[in-house]
Amino acid sequence: MIDHDAPLVLPSAGDALTARLIERAGFPAYQIGGFAMVAAMHAVPDIDLEQFGEKHARAREIVEASDLPVLIDGDDGYGDVKNVTRTVRSYEAIGASALFIEDQKARRSLRRNSWSKRFAPPSRHAPTRISSCLPAPMRGSRTGCAMRSSAASAISTPAPTVSTSRGRKSVEELTQVGEAFRNVPLATSILERGGKTPWQSPAELHEMGYDMILYPTTLLFRAVHALQQALDDLRQGKPLVPEASVDLAGFGDIVRMSEWAGIENRFMDQSHDA
Repeated sequence: MIDHDAPLVLPSAGDALTARLIERAGFPAYQIGGFAMVAAMHAVPDIDLEQFGEKHARAREIVEASDLPVLIDGDDGYGDVKNVTRTVRSYEAIGASALFIEDQKARRSLRRNSWSKRFAPPSRHAPTRISSCLPAPMRGSRTGCAMRSSAASAISTPAPTVSTSRGRKSVEELTQVGEAFRNVPLATSILERGGKTPWQSPAELHEMGYDMILYPTTLLFRAVHALQQALDDLRQGKPLVPEASVDLAGFGDIVRMSEWAGIENRFMDQSHDA
């Protein structure tokens, strides 16, 4: 897809309904990231309160709601090479098209209400851990693997599908990274309304060398604002504004009500005939 659709813009789905809406909006693919997922699951920040089991179960529900290719955040693989291997196989089994794997162990800091990740230097095991996340040819896998770019120069094993760069604080830094990785597909995350990376349009980022652009907060922050506005209006006794809401028929179309009604009618008719 990167070869034909770059820059590949990936909105983040924290739940099945959002994944369905992304598909209906015409995007060619999407991502499942921890930031939106854990907020939708438990209304908590993405600070490693949830681990593989919970996230895998949620991701399976989301993947089932959309036929689009999906990139799933696998964090650091949740352990050593055995855990990374299990993570990759388990996400492959539910239909992941690609995985995002950290090459460093993150420690999320809450001091001063900070959302930043603090990464330890890449260990000597980083190349091995990243290599273990790559698809195993013996299983005929077509799942891609993305990794943080910090260990890219240390890896002598087959390269991952995409290298990633996050937390760049200026256009100059974005440009430098883009130039340094011109020989491989490169991705970056734009965490709108709070992230360190300055806003640049997808076209501008592609010109800098970025082929895939992730948006972890864009849909989540807009949806939260809409919910808050609806609740404020309801408390004040105001009705839904047609221009800012869907109606029952429109929502039924989103959740494919006619499909389920058709199934019910078909089998009920058969039972009556019998």
